[in-house]
Order: sequence, then structure tokens, then C-alpha cells
Amino acid sequence: MNLANLGKAGLLVAQNRLQTAGHNINNAATAGYNRQTVLSQTAGATPTSAGWIGRGVQAVSVQRSYDNFLQNQLTSSLTRGAALKTYGDQISQVNNLVADRTVGISPGIQKFFDALDAVASAPADVAARQELIGQANSLAGQIRDANAFLDSQRANVNTQIDTTVTQINSYLDRIQDLNRQITTAKATNPGQPPNDLLDQRDQLVSELGQLVDVKAYEQDDRVSLTIGNGQTVLGGDTVYYLEAHPSKADPSRLAVNYTTKDAAGNTVPIEMDDKRITGGKLGGLLSFRSDALDATQNDLGRIALGISIALNEQHEQGYDLSGTPGGEFFNVGTPKVIGNEKNSATAGTPTASYVPGELSKITNQDYKVEFDGTNYSVTRVPEGTTLTPTGTPPTLSFDGIEIDTTGMAPATGDSWLIQPTRDAAAAMTVTITDPAKVAAAGEASPGVGAGTANGDNALELAALRSKKILANGSMGMNEAYSQLVNTVAVKTQQNTTAQKAQETLISQNYSAQQAVSGVNLDEEYINLQQYQEQYRAAARLIDTASTLFDTLLALRS
Repeated sequence: MNLANLGKAGLLVAQNRLQTAGHNINNAATAGYNRQTVLSQTAGATPTSAGWIGRGVQAVSVQRSYDNFLQNQLTSSLTRGAALKTYGDQISQVNNLVADRTVGISPGIQKFFDALDAVASAPADVAARQELIGQANSLAGQIRDANAFLDSQRANVNTQIDTTVTQINSYLDRIQDLNRQITTAKATNPGQPPNDLLDQRDQLVSELGQLVDVKAYEQDDRVSLTIGNGQTVLGGDTVYYLEAHPSKADPSRLAVNYTTKDAAGNTVPIEMDDKRITGGKLGGLLSFRSDALDATQNDLGRIALGISIALNEQHEQGYDLSGTPGGEFFNVGTPKVIGNEKNSATAGTPTASYVPGELSKITNQDYKVEFDGTNYSVTRVPEGTTLTPTGTPPTLSFDGIEIDTTGMAPATGDSWLIQPTRDAAAAMTVTITDPAKVAAAGEASPGVGAGTANGDNALELAALRSKKILANGSMGMNEAYSQLVNTVAVKTQQNTTAQKAQETLISQNYSAQQAVSGVNLDEEYINLQQYQEQYRAAARLIDTASTLFDTLLALRS
């Protein structure tokens, strides 16, 4: 090994180091980039009588500064952070809606009952009666508007779920493409890692994790991905795309389906349980919908039912200005019944109604009614409690709800979703338009009103302001709404606190990861100077070899 070859080997290694340092500097701000280092080793030595004479240096590989544990920690914290942010963005809108103390539902309830007090004080005053109808319409309108806002937010969640699923599929395609590129690169240059491609793949997996919690498994230079309860979305060289479809149990909810192959090789979508999908934007959206949106809309519907049913029951006991018994004051809808899409063709759909006198038993839960071939079973959703309905088929009762299965011919496994309060707020309208029809008077004798100057029934109506009519007699209307407001506020605050803590954790994990993998520009600048000196020194070896060669030629001549 002569001096020229020694110099050449040194030049090549120094050049590799300079190029790698430049690559680091250029990618210092590139997301997902891991600092690279040229690994070198001695080129060995030649045995001589004077000992082993070294043959210089050679570059072995370019290694990226990568720690799998730290990268996974960072990805996991980003996944959790994305879920919390998405949840927070959504629930803050609900909190702003229900917490309005000036023009919201709470002051609307107060003004309505103040108007009832005024009618009780002056039963024959047409102006007071007209004010009552006006306040009733205003309250009903506020409740409907709040429900309409929640409906629009539900539609927005569906849209975001659909968009997020599309984005997830796009990431799966890109990660699959990088799997192929990495396999090809390693086959082209065996034993040498394609660092930049590996960085790009890790970054895509991290970004995918901000859409949904994924588990990554590397085997044979390929990354496989699973979500939920272990459902494979990328395995081998195959992508199993996610799809967003209306839920078979409730078409108003967009459900996430993973896909698999049947025996004939056809793609088959299988609906996933929302609870199995966690983390990332998608997990945050599904968590908000089930944890906050459903509960808030059900609570609002129960309050609407409390106002309308309680007012109607009492109003019907009074008499109007003409001495006629009172009728309905508010319109009351019926529980929503949804047949599962998988039901048999002959299953039919039960009719549902509210049991008179059992307002306090109505909960804020939905119900799954299922037929096992012999009997019907009832389960609260999402609570999960199994109920034993009372009554004898075809009529069954539970939690203040009655269903009639007359004429149905269900098969084993057929099911229906009952939503007693979900749409109740949307149906709340005032049925009385004539002030004279307000049944303010009490009863003088059976079937006879006490006269136009009597306000006994109006007093009873006004007393409903504080009467415990909901939640098994534990809450009044104002208390129920206050509980709704407080529940949303607590969830909002809990999410805000968790989000701040998660941001701190993300920052810590990022710092730990960057301490190993990040590019330090000051360090790279020092390295550049060192590698330049190495390059110059190696060049001097070649220059020295040339000088020695010239000297030998001169001696010969």
C-alpha cells in the first residue's frame, strides 16, 4: 500500500464525511430526519519484516442516529395529543352553546315560569296569557335551536370521520410504497440501510398515528400496521383499506369499517366498535361523539320531555276561560325506533311511546332491544345494563318507555335501537295559540271549572319550576339543565387539563428523541472543520508520494 493509495483512501472517507455532514445540515429542519454518521474502520495492514504496516481507512456504512424506543414514545404521545385536541375542539363548541347564561335555555326556563306566575296572579289578564304563550314559544325555539346545533355538529363529525378515513388510506398507500422502495434498495445494495427512506417511512407512521392509533411491526424490511383490536390495515404487500359507512344499527352515525378478504378474494367491510378505535383525530372524533355529543343531546331531549310532559299533564287538569278542560300545551313526540339493517325481512319494527305518569323513570340512555328466538331482551346503551322489561308481549315496558311488538315476526338475533330522548327536543312546539285556551283555573266541582278569576291550576303549573320530576324524582328542570351544563363544563376542563399535560409530555419526548437523533448545527460546523483538515492531510499524503516519486526519478537520472 503506497502513500498515494493511503491518501486516496483518506480523501474518499473525508469526502463521505463532508457530504454526510452537509446532508445533516441541509435536513436539520426536515421533519422525521435522523442525524447520519459515516462509520469507518481501518483498511487492515500489510505484514513486513518491520511489522504490520497499515493500509489506511475505509468507510463501512452510513448510520442514522435512531432509537426505536424514543421514537415510539414520541409517536405514542403525539397520537394521544391529537385525540385530545380533536375532542377539545369539538366539546368547546358544545360548552359555548350550553353555558350561555344570557340568551340560553336556562334563562328561557326562568322567563317561562315567571310568565306562569304572572298568569296565576291575574288569570283573566289576556296580556299575561299572551306573554305566557310568547315565552313558551321562545323557550321551545331555544331548545329546538340548541338541538339543531347539536345535529349540525353530528353531521360535521360524520364529515370529518369520512375525510379522516380517506387520509388514513392515503397514508397506508404511501407507507406501502416506501416498504417496496426499501426492499428494492436493500436488494440493490445489500447490507447498507437506506436511511432516508427509513426516515420517511417512520415519519409517515408517526403522522398516521396522529390520525388513528396504529401499532407498527417490522419484519423482513417491511412494516405491518394494525389498528383497533388488532385489525390489520397493512400486511405484507397488501393494504386493507378502511371505509366509512352508515352504521347498521343507526344510519345517522357514520361507522368505520375495516376490510378483509372472503374465500373468493372479494373485499368485505366489517363494522368496528367505536370503542376499539382510539387515539389520533379519528379516535378523538369517535370519543367525543359517544362520550359528549350523544349524552348532551339525550340530556337536552330529556329536559324537553320533562317540560312538555309535566306541563301537559298538569295543564289537562285545569280549565280555560270558556270553562273547557285544558288540552296539550306542548307537542310531545315519540321515542325514535331504528331497526338494524341486518334484521330479517319479516322482523318488522315495534312502536314506542312514553308511559303516562312515569316521566321520572325516563333516563338519558338509548336502548338495544334484541330477540333471541323466544324472548326480547333490553340493554341500556352505552351504559350496558341489561333490563328485565315488565308486561306481557306484545307490550313491554322499561324505564318509562313502552314498546308494542304487535304484528312483528322477528328472527333470532334481530335487534332495534330505541332512542327515547335523542330527537325529543326537535319536536318541542307550542300547541296553544289562543290565550283564552290557557287552562289557568282549577276545578270547582267534578268536571266544572272554578271560573275565569281562578288561577289554582296556573299556580300548580308554576310550581313545576322546582318540582322534582326527572331522574326518579331527584331533579327539577332547572337542576337537570344545570347538571347538563356542569357535565359539559367538567368534560371540557378535564380535556383542557389533559391536553396541557400531554403537550408537556410531547415536548419532553421530542427533546429526548432529538437529543439522540436531531441535528446540532454547532456540532456539524465543528465536524466540517475537522473533516476539512482530514481531507487536506490526505491530500498532502498524495502530494508527498508525488514528491518522493519525483525524487526517485531524479536519482536515476
